[in-house]
Formats: sequence, structure tokens, C-alpha cells
Amino acid sequence: MRERTVKIGSAGKIFALTGFKVGWTCAAPPLARVIARAHQFLTFTTPPNLQWAVAEGLATQDAWVQGARNRFQHGRDRLTAGLAGAGLTVLPSAATYFLSVDLAASGVALDDVRFCNRLIDAAGVVAIPISALYAEDPVTSIVRFCFVKDDATLDAAIERIIAAKARLIGA
Repeated sequence: MRERTVKIGSAGKIFALTGFKVGWTCAAPPLARVIARAHQFLTFTTPPNLQWAVAEGLATQDAWVQGARNRFQHGRDRLTAGLAGAGLTVLPSAATYFLSVDLAASGVALDDVRFCNRLIDAAGVVAIPISALYAEDPVTSIVRFCFVKDDATLDAAIERIIAAKARLIGA
């Protein structure tokens, strides 16, 4: 797969620094050349201080990155257990900040947008309808929840979802 794979990375994602618009790609040389040609027309400049900060972080913050990884895994596992306990079918999740729930497999008779709107009204919890991420032919039976939250926030969301379950499952 090396010849056809591009890995795109972002300091904003790795270090949880929204606004640090410093990224990189890793690819086989023929792909990297094409990406570099396209990139020159997309980005005017990246502030040198941000580039330096990212390089410093990548070189010196392995312990912080591992700690963040552990916190994210903990949040993922906690929310997975809570949503499953609420009777929702949680899809496998890796290398992301989100859990996806299969509404149809969970017995929910609503599409993703209606479910998310009802979730806000009934439980005060926000989820993202997957159909919002499609340009055409959207999947409408999957929603995603962000698990990068502290335990108290995740627990409160789970409790609210469980309390509102009857209003969320029905049509």
C-alpha cells in the first residue's frame, strides 16, 4: 500500500490545539511530488513560530502524547460502555475522537438528523448526523458522539440519554 497511501497529519489534532494550522503529509515520492504541487496553491504561509512549536512538540512531548492517548482511550471506552448500556449499538472506533452509533441496529426509528434534533431537545446532548458529512447519497442511520470530554461530562450525557431513551427511540 506504500505506493498508494497518503498519511495527513495535523498539529491541531495531535496536540489538541485548535487553530494550529500546521500539518504534514507522508507519502511515497511520486505522490508527495503531486501533493506538493497542489499545496503550493492552497497555503500562502504558515507562521514560523507555529512551525517551530510543532517541531518542538513532536521532538519533546512523547510523554504528553501518550498521556493524551490514554485519556482519549479512557473516554472512548467510558462512552462506549455508557451508550451500550443505554441500548445503543456502538460501532468499533479507532484513531478518531468520535464514536458512531448505528440507529437502525439500535431500534431507533428516526433518521440521523431527526434523532440528533430530538437528542438536543430531550436530553440536552449533541451528536453529529453522519449525513452532514456526505455530498451525495448520504448514510442516514449513523450518528457520532465526541468522547474527548472529562468523565463528569460523559457521565452526565449518558445519564441524560438513558433518562430520555423512550423519547429518542420512538418515531
